[in-house]
Amino acid sequence: MSKFRLYLFTCLLILCVTCFSNCAKRGFISGGPMDTLPPVVLKSYPENFSINFDKDEIKIDFDEFIKLKNINQNLIVSPPLKNNPEISPMGSPKKTMTIKLKDTLHPNTTYSFNFGDAIIDNNEGNVLPQFKYIFSTGSYIDSLKLEGTIQSAHKLKTDNFVNVMLYDAKVFTDSTVYKEKPLYITNTLDSLTTFSIENIKAGTYYLVGLKQKTNNYLFNPEQDKIAFIQDTITIPTDQKYNLVLFKSEEQFKAKRPAQLAENKWYLPYVGNKDGVQVKVTKNDSLIKSVYTPLEAKDSLQLWFPKIVADSLHITVSKDDYLETFTVRPRAKMKEVDTLRVTAKNNAIDFKESFALKTTTPIARVDKDLIQLINKDSLPVSFEIQEVLAEQKVELLFDKAQEELYSIRLLPNALVDLFGKGNDTLNYALKTTKHSDYGNLNLNLSSVKRYPIIVDLIDEQEKVYFTQIIHAPQTIVFDLLPPRKYYVRVIYDDNQNGKWDTGYYWDKRQPEETFYSKEPIDVRANWDINQDLDLN
Repeated sequence: MSKFRLYLFTCLLILCVTCFSNCAKRGFISGGPMDTLPPVVLKSYPENFSINFDKDEIKIDFDEFIKLKNINQNLIVSPPLKNNPEISPMGSPKKTMTIKLKDTLHPNTTYSFNFGDAIIDNNEGNVLPQFKYIFSTGSYIDSLKLEGTIQSAHKLKTDNFVNVMLYDAKVFTDSTVYKEKPLYITNTLDSLTTFSIENIKAGTYYLVGLKQKTNNYLFNPEQDKIAFIQDTITIPTDQKYNLVLFKSEEQFKAKRPAQLAENKWYLPYVGNKDGVQVKVTKNDSLIKSVYTPLEAKDSLQLWFPKIVADSLHITVSKDDYLETFTVRPRAKMKEVDTLRVTAKNNAIDFKESFALKTTTPIARVDKDLIQLINKDSLPVSFEIQEVLAEQKVELLFDKAQEELYSIRLLPNALVDLFGKGNDTLNYALKTTKHSDYGNLNLNLSSVKRYPIIVDLIDEQEKVYFTQIIHAPQTIVFDLLPPRKYYVRVIYDDNQNGKWDTGYYWDKRQPEETFYSKEPIDVRANWDINQDLDLN
């Protein structure tokens, strides 16, 4: 074999061996370890913390391509600008972020651009957290700050993304929060209950917090929650302030009613509805009507029979408020709401009432047409309690252990506002043993004043049990269904048996509320002695 042929054969053999070897070892190209580092700022033009700033454009260079995420939600400019700056990149990623200012800046003022979590790298989405670009139009950077905490009134979990603001006390009036933007602003961001306003000038200020649907920094009482400190704050200070957010109880005012069905209208309102009177008339003749609250909405359900008329008058009054709406009933509407009754079947707790929920308001309950018997077919004594506001009729009776109860409503036991009665209704209930339930003995310390309202609630703040306490004592909650309960304590300062919110215009704070930090785990057949310090 010639040398050339031998050389060619050797090359082919090596090539085949290599190919077969590679085929036997399947794998993937490795790109190295995942990038977990946030973008790094290389240079700013003008430089960060510049003084005597007089530019209308800022450029910030990064070591890699970056994107801006939720910039409108994350970016906080303090003091706020009248016109939002133009910021890029908004589409394709770039290594340079450009900020074009559209406002005339105030003299001798320190400005802070806090980008929150808006700046992320292009590849892995790593966040550059809380990057700030700061400059002053004067000869120095203001460096004072104010710190504090924030909580939501009558709410287990604190609201997030709360704007915390300072106003110049020299020009502040009660209407300022409605009309003018603050001097300084920060945001609590997500899951934070602390705040820090930085780069403040020495002076006297008013401190306000707003939880807003639109971040315009102006208080809209119909949509926003507000928190405020009554007195002025002098900067510098080492004191930390606590802000309590609440939905301000504005003066009652009704809005134009809207027809939902032949016999039902919605009546929106703002403020506190307690004590409101509603009257429906046709040609000065009074039409029988009732209203019930619409759950979780600032609206009333106004019920009255179908009326054929060119116009009706709905008059709403409360204290000094009086307003009459002229409405035109529609000729064709959806089917009239009719009486339907729903109730719990099967198991019932010892402390639970048997509730009949109705779709229309009940005008009459005939107790003689309601039968309640036990498993021995013996009648059980009961009382009737009507809860018009919840469109509910309750049967109250003592429950024995391991008992079976049968409840029958004969026709027309319940008759609604429109004269419609129920058909025959049957329900079956049973109880278990006391040992299937737990007992809680609650000892409170550091109670500031009495009376207090003590609620047992779940994480969604559903109230299971409540007591009003007028003096120091061990608070006993017995026969509790096993679950985890939070304790809520309300200082009932006006002694009306419920929590009351505040009113900003009168500088009235909401009634103080305390929540236990951890839930209490109530277990079956357990007696729990729990100490709770309200400090």
